[in-house]
Amino acid sequence: MNAKSHAQKSPEKLTEKEARAELARLAEEIKRHDDLYYASDAPEMSDAEYDELRSRNMAIEAAFPDLVRPDSPTHRVGAAPVEAFGKIRHAVPMLSLGNAFTDEDVADFIQRVRRFLGLEATSPLDVTAEPKIDGLSISLTYRDGALVQAATRGDGEEGENVTANVKTIREIPHRLKGHSVPELIELRGEIYLGHADFEQLNKEQAAEGAKVFANPRNAAAGSLRQLDASITARRPLRFFAYAWGAASKLPAATQSDVVAAFAHWGMPTNPLMRVCSTLDEIIAYYHDIGLKRSSLGYDIDGVVYKVNRLDYQERLGFVSRAPRWATAHKFPPQEAMTRLMDIDIQVGRTGALTPTARLEPVTVGGVVVSNATLHNEDEIKRKDIRIGDLVILRRAGDVIPQIIGYVPEKRPEDAKPYRFPHTCPACGSHAVREVDEKTGRADVVRRCTGGLICPAQAKERLKHFVSRNAFDIEGLGDKQIELFYDEGRLMKPADIFTLEAREARKPQEKRIINQKGFGEKSVEKLFKAISARRTIGLDRFIYALGIRHVGETTARDLAKALKTVDAFRQAVATAAKGGRDSEAYADLDNIEGIGETVVDALVDFYAEPHNVAALDDLLAEITVEPFVHSRATASPVTDKTVVFTGTLQRMTRGEAKALAERLGAKVTGSVSAKTDYVVAGADAGSKLTKAQELGVKILSEDEWLALAGHQ
Repeated sequence: MNAKSHAQKSPEKLTEKEARAELARLAEEIKRHDDLYYASDAPEMSDAEYDELRSRNMAIEAAFPDLVRPDSPTHRVGAAPVEAFGKIRHAVPMLSLGNAFTDEDVADFIQRVRRFLGLEATSPLDVTAEPKIDGLSISLTYRDGALVQAATRGDGEEGENVTANVKTIREIPHRLKGHSVPELIELRGEIYLGHADFEQLNKEQAAEGAKVFANPRNAAAGSLRQLDASITARRPLRFFAYAWGAASKLPAATQSDVVAAFAHWGMPTNPLMRVCSTLDEIIAYYHDIGLKRSSLGYDIDGVVYKVNRLDYQERLGFVSRAPRWATAHKFPPQEAMTRLMDIDIQVGRTGALTPTARLEPVTVGGVVVSNATLHNEDEIKRKDIRIGDLVILRRAGDVIPQIIGYVPEKRPEDAKPYRFPHTCPACGSHAVREVDEKTGRADVVRRCTGGLICPAQAKERLKHFVSRNAFDIEGLGDKQIELFYDEGRLMKPADIFTLEAREARKPQEKRIINQKGFGEKSVEKLFKAISARRTIGLDRFIYALGIRHVGETTARDLAKALKTVDAFRQAVATAAKGGRDSEAYADLDNIEGIGETVVDALVDFYAEPHNVAALDDLLAEITVEPFVHSRATASPVTDKTVVFTGTLQRMTRGEAKALAERLGAKVTGSVSAKTDYVVAGADAGSKLTKAQELGVKILSEDEWLALAGHQ
């Protein structure tokens, strides 16, 4: 087999099997780094490397649209909120932005906007441009002009309640001023630390023997997310407002004028925001800000462009987890050289062996870096990286950069190619790369075959089970899982819910309460936290099982379609028994957002008797609630499956699809017996014919808009 694996191939050269495997790898890796960045304030990857992962994921999805995964990184943003602060559900989701990396990317963005809106090249299209602050996103809710609530972005749907801490930030007013303040307005922006304040804070931290922060972004996040608000009050946090969420009324009809109103109300806004009317003006602004970057006094990692007219923004809507009307033009990464001291292998929850580079500490872009991920063994071979090499690091804004290569003339004479281990460092089992029978190509990831006997996998599966987006059991973190597993107290998920009863039967001297670090109150609190999670929603339950390829979005899609845990088990068990040609398999495959890769993973999981036994044991201890929508809607088309065909007159096809999805409908490209409505425009063809044959409800464009409440 060619040494160049599909992990390095360009998207257009991938086979379908390779693309599916690569998308699975990317989904898992990006999810892990999202959690590290948003939830832990402890990133292990540079902005540049992260952006490259997401860009590769998007490129493969564009080349293989039928392989887009339900848990694709393009469907989500951020990570779940930390329980300690309490949760706040955003009235309007806080989404992320798409990225542009070149001037050509920006030109493509403008062209896409024009095409979606049906604008001619000569039609005016103003765009705001402003520096992209590298800080912590925040939402500030004002009622009758008074600050009543502040929340972090969290996972985009729910954030952390940091109201008390935000009220200590001097730049954020407790009350907005002026007569034009709406009854309700949710202002959004970025909390950050200036360079001078960051340096002074680190000097004070070092003098006190406390934690020294890696960069201003981490310092700002750590300062805001203090359980003691008095600590936040002592940190010189700053703020820029640039957006909004829920609002009873907006003060203007353009992005720039709304932000100008924020300033009139006493809210800090960035004076560098500009309105650009041409592509040349946009690009000139970007390069000008790039030249001024080092003198701004705060960290930025690019420029954000937004379509200025709000009615255009409304029409453009959103694609996946990002607005069509905005994008971030990122700055190129920074580079440095250092010595590769060693390569460590870590074993993940799915048995994947991941190499990590241990580096001689070096400062890259103002941040000290000592570790970097090497992804997989093919990446090491492709770059011919060896222990002892002087390597080149690239960084765009966070802690761990990408190793882009080595310096040939500096290679030590005794440097030998790195031999990737073929046995698991955790349990000694064989570590193999699965080979596709059709193509003969090996999977990019080498995995331990130890399964449940591998302590690395068993522990990681339990950690996943109790994680925030799964059962979310407070007080049962990584350290406790490690300890209880090593002692034999927790070996499988059901053991968590029988722990208290089993402890009561043990001699006093062997109980957890006598362990170092535990006391009567901490043990009582742990048992209460476990008891509080004996009831869980179906989507979180499915996600907690840790089935390969079943992320949060996939779990939610399954729960939404199957409704109850009994129906879920019946559907998977029947598909496992009937095989790929069975009706049960096809029914799972036909669920919106679910494909063969996911169904195969479900079937494989249920085909293992020990998994079924573990599931039975678990369900004997807990109650799984039927799935319900997290947010009620009055839309008559919610959960309806809609197909558009022919030429629409009152809006573009893209606008029609976006409107339907905003109202909770599912838009598909083909007509089946499960289709609820076919919206037929002019010159409708075979889809209309099939709808007539199947007896599917057919609507004209006007009838559809009336049904959707958009006459």
